[in-house]
Amino acid sequence: MSDTTSTPSRRAFSYRGYRYFWLMVLASSFGTQVMAVAVAWEVYDITRNPLDLGLIGLVQFVPVLSLVLVTGIAADRFSRRRILQICLSVVFLCATSLLWFSISGSTNVLWVFATLFVLGIARAFLAPAESSLAPNLVQPVAIGNAVALTSSAWQTSNIVGPVVAGLLYGISPGIAYGTAVALELVALLSISMVPKPAQRGEYQAVSMETILAGFRFIFRQKVVFGAISLDLFAVLLGGAVALLPVYARDILHAGPEGLGLLRGAPGIGAIIVAVLMSRFPIQNHAGKMLLIFVGLFGLSTLIFGFSNSLWIAVPALFFVGAFDMVSVIIRETIMQLWTPDEVRGRVNAVNSVFIGASNELGEFRAGFMAFLIGAVGAVTIGGAMTMLVAASWAKIFPQLRDVKTLDRPQH
Repeated sequence: MSDTTSTPSRRAFSYRGYRYFWLMVLASSFGTQVMAVAVAWEVYDITRNPLDLGLIGLVQFVPVLSLVLVTGIAADRFSRRRILQICLSVVFLCATSLLWFSISGSTNVLWVFATLFVLGIARAFLAPAESSLAPNLVQPVAIGNAVALTSSAWQTSNIVGPVVAGLLYGISPGIAYGTAVALELVALLSISMVPKPAQRGEYQAVSMETILAGFRFIFRQKVVFGAISLDLFAVLLGGAVALLPVYARDILHAGPEGLGLLRGAPGIGAIIVAVLMSRFPIQNHAGKMLLIFVGLFGLSTLIFGFSNSLWIAVPALFFVGAFDMVSVIIRETIMQLWTPDEVRGRVNAVNSVFIGASNELGEFRAGFMAFLIGAVGAVTIGGAMTMLVAASWAKIFPQLRDVKTLDRPQH
């Protein structure tokens, strides 16, 4: 463990390695958000087909699903810091590829999808290594604070990234992509500054038993399985991000700047919640709070789906982000505290598949439904189904519902 003291601090920023890690997360997430907004607007501007917006998510999810048995054990057997260095180098090259596509004036979106597929491969390895590294950089008493602060870095990116991307894209797509390239370079330099942390690994022969250890752990730990699967179905059904270009262009008539506001609104709500929860963590009834706020996430999505002006859409998305952040912090804290370090990489790899399914596959679900029944129907039905999932999980996973505190490891 890096940066230990005689009295372990509960503040993650007290640990030098975590500070550089946090900066890496901030810069990389910021760059990813800029790329996401620019790619979505550019592809939709070229094809005017909402199904292509769904394909943007699908091509990034396929590698995550295909490589899950490899990425998890890699994060447990090899240096997580080195894996992040390699992955961020690939992300940097992908951002450069998208920059070239934009300034070349090409309209062949197959190049974009190919680049996003490679980006998906990098993210497949990056996600479990990133999630597993943070607990190695702080003491167990600071894990909850680290989760909240890391989430605040993500959400700061979700606020600033889309707004900046919308403004920069309005000036020039090349400037937007160039900003993403610079940010990914900052992320790469930041992870290189993280001291090599202690990492417990299972140095046993690779076998199906060791490869599948993450799946076995999750399915046996009903609290972890319930939390992960809840997020999977809630965001898979309730995600509306992929259709924001449709809302910005065709429903709200707000342009790329409006798209930036729509993409940034959830992040504003989320960062406020992340800051509050880093200072005032949940002390009791964590499981019930998780289920309640997932239901509220679905309700806010439903309201957004029916919106016909920015005055309704932006506040609705603000609450989408705020309610989602409560559930994210609770779920991620449960994941880290309930999982032993020797299988954390494999468990986080499986979690990455669930997250990928809920995000990227959810984008495909939204795009395909919008293609069939329209964007409004796709979003509103998804929000209603998310509320139903939250109510159902309270019955299916009583162990999750009865979780009390989030301030100590549970094994």
